[in-house]
Amino acid sequence: MSDEGAPEAGDVVETVERWLRERIVGLGLCPYAAGPLAAGRVRLAVAPGDLEARLTALYVEAERLIATDPAACETVLVLLPDAPKSFSLFYDETELAERLVGEATGDSLQVVTFHPRFRFAESSASDPANGVNRSPVALWQLLREASVTRVVEADPDGVDAIPGRNRDLLRRMTGEIGES
Repeated sequence: MSDEGAPEAGDVVETVERWLRERIVGLGLCPYAAGPLAAGRVRLAVAPGDLEARLTALYVEAERLIATDPAACETVLVLLPDAPKSFSLFYDETELAERLVGEATGDSLQVVTFHPRFRFAESSASDPANGVNRSPVALWQLLREASVTRVVEADPDGVDAIPGRNRDLLRRMTGEIGES
């Protein structure tokens, strides 16, 4: 049960959908997201509750994704409105999530972390480049390894260029608008 004033599942989904359209696809932070999003092959699942509930939901979504044809669903975003506000604590939970998914699916899926306070290990908390993985709500993305492999094999140079391009874009945007 959520606290009074906590966001409703529909509000969380709407917020994340807008973030995907405007930031991830709109800014081109993930050039491979536009097609699946436009085709309706991105599932958003809300998993409120404590750590056990979140991990259970992740496990169920991982099994469901593996059993689903990629033409119907390419990736799943497990939205975690009750996740820790601290990125460090959330990252600790993510390590558990990665182990769970690995045990459940072998190396078929990977878990990608997004959080409102995401921070790359080598960066300062204020570095705009952290915005690549900053989301309006904590979430775990279940990404098919076969999809990653296909993209990398098709355009290895393009894939390698994405992190630097995103870092430069976000830093430049921050300089232009004066905020992260």
